[in-house]
Amino acid sequence: MTVRRQLLLYPIGAAALLILVGLWSDRAVRRTIESRLAAELQTALDANVTALEIWVNTQTRLASVLADDPEVRRHVMAVATDAKAAPPDGRVEGRRGAPLDPAERALQTVLDDRIRQSGYGAVQVLNTNLVIVGASSRARIRVGTPVESEHAALVWVALTENRPVLITPFKAGFGRTGGGVGRSGRRPPGLGPPGFRPPPPGDGSPRFRPDFNLMEVVAPVRGEDGAVVAALGFILRPEEEFTRVLSVARPGGTGETFAFDPAGRLISASRFDDQLRQIGLLTNAPSSGSPLNVELRDPGLDLTRTGARLPTDLATRPLMAMVRSAVAGTNGVTMIPERDYRGVLVVGAWRWLEEHHFGVATKVDATEAFQPLRVLRSVFVVLLLLLALVTLVMLASSYGQLVWRRRFDEAQLTARRLGQYTLAGKLGEGGMGVVYRAHHALLRRETAIKLLLPDRADEELVRQFEHEVQLTCGLSHPNTIQIYDYGHTADGIFYYAMELLEGLTLQELVERHGPQPEERVIHLMVQVCGSLAEAHAAGLIHRDIKPGNLFLCERGREP
Repeated sequence: MTVRRQLLLYPIGAAALLILVGLWSDRAVRRTIESRLAAELQTALDANVTALEIWVNTQTRLASVLADDPEVRRHVMAVATDAKAAPPDGRVEGRRGAPLDPAERALQTVLDDRIRQSGYGAVQVLNTNLVIVGASSRARIRVGTPVESEHAALVWVALTENRPVLITPFKAGFGRTGGGVGRSGRRPPGLGPPGFRPPPPGDGSPRFRPDFNLMEVVAPVRGEDGAVVAALGFILRPEEEFTRVLSVARPGGTGETFAFDPAGRLISASRFDDQLRQIGLLTNAPSSGSPLNVELRDPGLDLTRTGARLPTDLATRPLMAMVRSAVAGTNGVTMIPERDYRGVLVVGAWRWLEEHHFGVATKVDATEAFQPLRVLRSVFVVLLLLLALVTLVMLASSYGQLVWRRRFDEAQLTARRLGQYTLAGKLGEGGMGVVYRAHHALLRRETAIKLLLPDRADEELVRQFEHEVQLTCGLSHPNTIQIYDYGHTADGIFYYAMELLEGLTLQELVERHGPQPEERVIHLMVQVCGSLAEAHAAGLIHRDIKPGNLFLCERGREP
């Protein structure tokens, strides 16, 4: 192997090794990051879900305790049993807007006292016909109003299954779309009292400020015989506790946990309300928070980038992948970046809470999640560029040294003697060495000297040439060139001396005079075959028979 090939092989091998190590490191680090990140996201989700479950259980237990209060039960029963049943069309006649009677006034006083102690904002009393028959003073609900159609199914669950239920956030006075009802967002069939039909929109619904977001915990009230006679609906503001509970664990600087209903609508506050206003997903009104105002759809592009515009078909675009999976009933974790409702690539974990009919997801921006991997890749690229630069410098320097060394060696050889041979001029140059005209000092004979320079042949090739020269010296056929001498210089240059031929090669003859007569060709081939036959008998193979290596000359005046 030549020195030049060695100089090329070392940096190329180092680069290949660096690339292999870099690819292995990239995969290993990515697997480690993904494993750690998946565990962190799952832990954050579990912590938030656990905190949420504790909060929901606390609210439902508190509502049950208040519904079982003897004084509350007595006043509720007095009002509920006296209320008129709703007619088949779901409309209620009579008491809307009328002054409260003594029983209703006494019930209101008891309810005001209880919610003042419990911290609820308001409470309403619902009979088994899903009609509001009483309320606390702060509720601002008219007696005789039917339950909102979107809430009827869950209220009926509380009445028939004798257990408290949670109604997830909804707009005051406007009814929710799907959240807390079921995965389809529709009222389950078969729920509600016989003959019950929800009132038409805007007919008999309680009126609140439309910018209010409310939640409700409905607890059944049992009579003396244990049968459910009514239900209490405790009203609370989700911003005060529900959203805060979901902020128990936020991974990193861009992580958030949010809740959503079966329709894919956000029911908790987003961490990025200010950003949502900037990109146009929210209005700039102070009351326009993200709960119930943002649909968790994939916009198809990063809306946070400068110049990005909301797609015109955003309302019909698919939900975020993790929200879509959760609504379909699949829980999981993904480390494959996908777009969130801002269009930012995120990774996350999600879970559907079937008992409460809403989902919870925890996510973090992919840029933050895989920051260590990007740093590693940057370091790897810098190292690879440095290696390439060093390689180029080495190659340029080595090439310059080789050219200088070659010229210097040739100059030295031209000006010096090899033993008894004095070098005259260069006759030619091949891939492995240089041929000089030389003169033997004692024999006064012109010879040809071929030298194998160190930068063109390694030690193994020199040993092979030396062995072949030794065998060639034993050949005596008149058509085989004669080897006179061989040896090594003091600095390791191998050379051998051979007879100096005067004439031209067969290739030069054809190039100058064209195709040769058959008789001449036969005459030449017979001589070539005779020379090769002797060489083959000695175990030598030429390996490069061609017109350029057949020399035409006279020897002893014989052509």
